Amino acid sequence: MDRRAFLTTSGIAATLAAPALAQSSGTFNWKMTTAFPPGAPFYSHGPGSLSDFAERVKVMSDGRLNIQIFNAGELVPAFEGFDAARQGIVEMNAWVAYFGAGKVPPAQFFGAVPFGMSTQGQNAWFYSGDGIDLWNEVYNPLGLVGMPIGATGVQMTGWFNKEINSIEDMKGLRLRVPGLAGQAYSRIGVDVKVLPGGEIFPALERGVIDAAEWVGPAMDKVMGLNNAAKYYYTTGWHEPTTVTELAINKNAWDKLPTDLQAIVSNCAAACNVISHSWCEANNALALDEFKANGTEVRTLPTDVVEALRTEMTAVYAEMGAADPLFKKVMDNYFEFKATHDVWADASEKVWHSELR
Repeated sequence: MDRRAFLTTSGIAATLAAPALAQSSGTFNWKMTTAFPPGAPFYSHGPGSLSDFAERVKVMSDGRLNIQIFNAGELVPAFEGFDAARQGIVEMNAWVAYFGAGKVPPAQFFGAVPFGMSTQGQNAWFYSGDGIDLWNEVYNPLGLVGMPIGATGVQMTGWFNKEINSIEDMKGLRLRVPGLAGQAYSRIGVDVKVLPGGEIFPALERGVIDAAEWVGPAMDKVMGLNNAAKYYYTTGWHEPTTVTELAINKNAWDKLPTDLQAIVSNCAAACNVISHSWCEANNALALDEFKANGTEVRTLPTDVVEALRTEMTAVYAEMGAADPLFKKVMDNYFEFKATHDVWADASEKVWHSELR
């Protein structure tokens, strides 16, 4: 292309772009509530955190979209931010969708799925399957737009103040655990409690609960949970990955220029990946520290896991039969999982079991 043709083409492009530039003018000041305690790494600060997300949006928008973050209890109680976003009191809320299990049961598939997919599979479903489209099909009637903004990877079963040697040891145990997993635990005799993150340590330390799951070693260390219980159990059957949800008030979203919508979506996707990387980089160090300081790291007995699998299968069937939208999301999720498992079995599973 010669210089004259380039200048002509550039002039046409600039003319066509002018309305979009005009549409993008103006400054937006938004508020985000969260269900997470102040100072929590991964959630509140650090690479891929909510504050990292807000800073990325500010920089990429050249200060045209500014997000003020309110942690749990700073503006509304931990579990009330979702409704605040629906009502337009705030523009955004960040939590895990299972905290709203009673309000929107199908949304739990966008948060944590017992016996579900890894972070790799979950992200494949979101970005290359129907995951995000289904998310917004569920949320559109609520006046919300949903997307992932963080991922912990596989989580630990949690902290226990006694050894678990068989399913009998689970009966009557007061365990803090949210979401679909809590229903399976209840069916094997566990007394399930749902507490915000900031209430877990004092409840476990004082004996109000006997056991609790939070996330993984790096974040559990900051919460001090190793000082409240001796036994630390895996597997993460209940949360093979856990996704932080960004729920945006749809009226506010629709008022954003398209370039700012793209910035929000891309910053959220970036933080989804970066936050998971932070967990993968820091969990082993924290786990080694726990072991060195006397924590007993154990694996949940096979009979317990298999009993939970049986009960979880029944929970899925019953909830699907009662709620067509739950069933639609569930069927899509597990159909995608069946396909993804073929590759996971041929790659990740073989690598971990045979080639390390």
